[in-house]
Order: sequence, then structure tokens, then C-alpha cells
Amino acid sequence: MIFIVSKYLIPKGYTGLTFFPFVILKYKSSKNDLITINHEKIHIRQQLELLILPFYVWYFGNLFYNYLKYRNFQKAYRNIIFEREAYANETHLNYLKSRSFWRFLKYL
Repeated sequence: MIFIVSKYLIPKGYTGLTFFPFVILKYKSSKNDLITINHEKIHIRQQLELLILPFYVWYFGNLFYNYLKYRNFQKAYRNIIFEREAYANETHLNYLKSRSFWRFLKYL
């Protein structure tokens, strides 16, 4: 995991993005935010499980489908299966130690 801090690369309303192997954070202080880092680590694991490129195809395909369904970008984003898993478990700091392979499928 390689951290990059740039307020210009992160869209308004977000604190971080993960593009394996990079975690891009809006603020330097976010490096110490255990919940944000755990959220992004969950995305790293998801990306590795799907061999990176298929993750992005599925992620953006799911976002597009959700947008057609909800007609609201924020609701579409929060209902992407990968985001549902990450948000549901970001406060469980030991989650990745017990997480099963392809656990995101539980959030379909």
C-alpha cells in the first residue's frame, strides 16, 4: 500500500480513494485515521481478489446500474457491493484477519 496525499485528486465529499497499490488521501492527517485506512484496506483486498482490472469493471458497472436504479449518485455509490462491505466493516479493525475470500458477495 502506497499512500499519496492530494486534495486535488479526491472528489468533494470523499476522504480517500484506492487504486491498487495506491491509497490516495485528501488530508495528511487521514493516514492516522484507523477507520479510513481500514476502509481503504478492504478495497485493496477486494481488488486483489478480483485481480484488479475486473474489480474496476464490476465496480463501475455496479455504479452505473445503481444510478439507473436510484437516479441519485450518492445512493448509487453507497449501494455498490464493494462499498457496502467496506462501510459495513470499516469500524471492525480486525475484519480483514477473519474475512473470507470474496466476502463482498454477501452484499449483492
